[in-house]
Amino acid sequence: MTEDLITRLRGDVAGPVLTSADEGYAEELSGFNLAVTHTPDVVVGLTSEADAVAVVRAAAATGTPVRVLATGHGIPIPIQGGIVVTTTRMTGVTVDAETKTAHINAGSRWAEVIAAAAPHGLAPITGASDAVGCIGYTLGGGLGPLARTYGFSSDWARSFRVVTATGAVTASPTENEDLFWALRGGKGGFGIVTAMDFGLVELSTLYAGSVFFDAEHIAPVFSTWAEWTKTLPEEANSSVVVLRLPPLEFIPAPLRGKTVLSVRFAYVGDAAAGKRLFQPIRDAGTPLIDAVGELPAANIAQIHNDPKDPTPSWDRGLLLDELDADFVAAFLDVAGPDQQLPFIAVEVRHLGGATERDVPEGSAVGGRSGACTMTLIGVPDPSLFEKVLPATADAVLGKLAPWICAETNPNFAGGFAVPGSYEASWPADTFARLAEVRAAYDPDTLFPFGPRQEYSGS
Repeated sequence: MTEDLITRLRGDVAGPVLTSADEGYAEELSGFNLAVTHTPDVVVGLTSEADAVAVVRAAAATGTPVRVLATGHGIPIPIQGGIVVTTTRMTGVTVDAETKTAHINAGSRWAEVIAAAAPHGLAPITGASDAVGCIGYTLGGGLGPLARTYGFSSDWARSFRVVTATGAVTASPTENEDLFWALRGGKGGFGIVTAMDFGLVELSTLYAGSVFFDAEHIAPVFSTWAEWTKTLPEEANSSVVVLRLPPLEFIPAPLRGKTVLSVRFAYVGDAAAGKRLFQPIRDAGTPLIDAVGELPAANIAQIHNDPKDPTPSWDRGLLLDELDADFVAAFLDVAGPDQQLPFIAVEVRHLGGATERDVPEGSAVGGRSGACTMTLIGVPDPSLFEKVLPATADAVLGKLAPWICAETNPNFAGGFAVPGSYEASWPADTFARLAEVRAAYDPDTLFPFGPRQEYSGS
């Protein structure tokens, strides 16, 4: 990194341009995962699409790779060298109620979109957490609490503004159609997305929430859940998670220091019908807490109650094929309440329904063949991240190998740290086409992604 490039950036960009010698450098690079420390040569805080164009122009002229950081939820591998651009200053959401579309700037989180849409009786198809950034989540596909009903979140992307290696363009069904196809699930390696237009649905209320069961009920409730999901209509969405909770004050007293099972549920439709559908779960055990009921759609993040504050984090995600009784037995054997595991959560989300169907114009989403997702979330102790958690995850997943889907999804692939996870994140034909689109829009690898980590220059 030359002083000339830094000087040029500081002259051309309205936002901050910081090196490791500057105050605020570490804070600019800090994201949700506090276990990851990024050390680029320079970090640029974007304030506009014009800033992004200036950065890309300077980077291309000097052969410097560019990577993007928003909320830091999805980058578990440290970035070293080159330029990092942050988008946290590029917030703002506007809703067109007539066309049921939200215009979302690059740094916005789902909470902003939910709040802007709710007064119109509309809602976005979001992730489980409203603190996650909209763009990075959507580029990977996005499997939220309503996925069975409405599909992947990327299915609702209507257009993108993207700064590619040659300038700013619109990607939509009628402009740069190949790039639009790739951005709906292809994740990265195309440019800097500065905004997207996103479709909204008419939705004001849900029958939704979570119910928690003590350790003695985990086996019967999990067995019931696995069988019950086979009969659910597409209007019903559910996930289940084994939680090993510490004895801390912020955890509700009935759950504090316990190993419990939580069943999450979200039904799009009449509350009475949702209650009837959910009754088999209530009948399978005695709940410690039952928080399933009518819920404003604007409070959808309450279903999972994912943490919002930055913390050290480690996870391993994948997709599963259809569950059966043998899977239930194997899961309880390796992850049930009798096991001492360094995971605070072992989650399974039920897919199918709308997630299986691609959009009419096609998309690059990986994971439509999966029946469920599975995620292991480690205890937030960075001393375990390098060896203990990976080894324990390998052991657990080794016992569940017969049910692991050959295909996964880039949002669940943990930064492609596991060998083969990059290639497995899409079907083979999609993977090949994505490579062609990346080569067309970024022939010199200005935007490294996956194993494409070296910038070749022009």
